[in-house]
Amino acid sequence: MTSAFEYAPAPESRAVVDIAPSYGLFIDGEFAEGSDGKVFKTVSPANEEVLSEVAQASADDVDRAVKAARKAFEKWSALPGAERAKYLFRIARIIQERSRELAVLESLDNGKPIRESRDADLPLVAAHFFYYAGWADKLDHAGYGPHPRPLGVAGQVIPWNFPLLMLAWKIAPALATGNTVVLKPAETTPLSALFFADICRQAGLPKGVVNILTGDGSTGAALVAHPDINKVAFTGSTEVGKAIARTVAGTDKKVTLELGGKAANIVFDDAPIDQAVEGIVNGIFFNQGHVCCAGSRLLVQESVQDELLDALKRRMQTLRVGDPLDKNTDIGAINSAEQLARITALADAGEAEGAERWAPACELPGSGYWFAPTLFTGVTQAHRIAREEIFGPVLSVLTFRTPEEAVAKANNTPYGLSAGIWTEKGSRILWMANKLRAGVIWSNTFNKFDPTSPFGGYKESGYGREGGRHGLEAYLNV
Repeated sequence: MTSAFEYAPAPESRAVVDIAPSYGLFIDGEFAEGSDGKVFKTVSPANEEVLSEVAQASADDVDRAVKAARKAFEKWSALPGAERAKYLFRIARIIQERSRELAVLESLDNGKPIRESRDADLPLVAAHFFYYAGWADKLDHAGYGPHPRPLGVAGQVIPWNFPLLMLAWKIAPALATGNTVVLKPAETTPLSALFFADICRQAGLPKGVVNILTGDGSTGAALVAHPDINKVAFTGSTEVGKAIARTVAGTDKKVTLELGGKAANIVFDDAPIDQAVEGIVNGIFFNQGHVCCAGSRLLVQESVQDELLDALKRRMQTLRVGDPLDKNTDIGAINSAEQLARITALADAGEAEGAERWAPACELPGSGYWFAPTLFTGVTQAHRIAREEIFGPVLSVLTFRTPEEAVAKANNTPYGLSAGIWTEKGSRILWMANKLRAGVIWSNTFNKFDPTSPFGGYKESGYGREGGRHGLEAYLNV
């Protein structure tokens, strides 16, 4: 479909961010080399350019970082809440001041469109630090009894899809409640966490309160298994989440796991079609579908299926795939070759199992990792694409006739992280929300986040809640 006019390129400048050729580990307030000298490269998924070389933390490095955090815990936890809050407010303001730099860095390292990192990720990152700064001196009133105590050292492992935002979700409540932190960012997106280490120094945060260890899965495994960790927080795949649960079983470590999802986005025949289409697009194509709560299963009432799909296909033809640093880009690069291979394999399985594949005409860049926005019709609940988390810009369309059938199909999944309901009837929204086994349910919208609102799932989507007052509990001895 040709538009009446073409967008001129509108690239954001790379000059606002200065990436060093190599980075060490951030332990006890200082950058240091890894103990065994091992390094790995982090590349830009949009063009496979090497951005920097990063230290690979060993088990010895994990031990050093945990010791630094344990030593810092004594003084940090003894500070009055109002004093801890000052550091969190300072971090939040520095994030705001450096938001353009951080947004460009995130888009370079992750592949997501600059308008998402700039307009969604960074404002939410700052908001989480502001929000939990406000809680730091009010913990007695959080509903967890008088004088709730911090746990100690938190070991935190975060994913590559929202690197800086997931860091904020983990670090802000941990520091507000008086804990110290050892955090491991994802192997493919370490840079924004390393820049955050610099922000901690800029804010004058006491040494050892936040430690950042880069590395692969072995680093994360060593961190989770360390005997002097009191709390484990993990966001990532269900497979790794199960391994973590096995590792900590029988210990007294507190654990929160935020894992995969296969959310149903449910559209009834009285839904506002154009608004629903925008919600569907946002639900599955935001961040290239690299979203654990993505609305990857569209359940549409039979009577409006044709009308909705026509409108959805028209809208998908206007999506712009390309340079993440271009402000006009809707869909950026897939984060890694490994993830692209998984998306491709599952999409091919959808075709092989008889579902009908459709994607708009779309010229993909010649280098980097790319996948066109894709939808499948004729999908049944037995198809792999309806059961397995694809974690990419691929939408499976199923139909239903009655609200009861919609609930049954929506709940027919091992996951239970999120869901969306599109209808003009408030009573139906409340009835559906009561029946759906999902941690977060959006009505007539999708992918709306706020630091005051708890987030988390049921079943194989994990346990525990992050965000809001509920997010304090995992970091308190209650």
